[in-house]
Amino acid sequence: MPIALQYAVIALLVVLSAAFVWRTRFPASWRRMRVAVAIRLLREGRPSWMRSIGRRVAPASALASGECGGCDGCK
Repeated sequence: MPIALQYAVIALLVVLSAAFVWRTRFPASWRRMRVAVAIRLLREGRPSWMRSIGRRVAPASALASGECGGCDGCK
């Protein structure tokens, strides 16, 4: 396997690992980031494929699920 491909695979794995840690350890900031990205993708005038990605990225409504979307420490 070429060395550049190996470095690309390693870089991808590092980014995915960092995203997993961010999502599990800092759920509030992860949610804020998802909202910010979704808002940009769902603006008027965007192509339909971009709006569908925005709907997938957007987190579920906190009111619909009954949870605050924070740390899940409320119990």
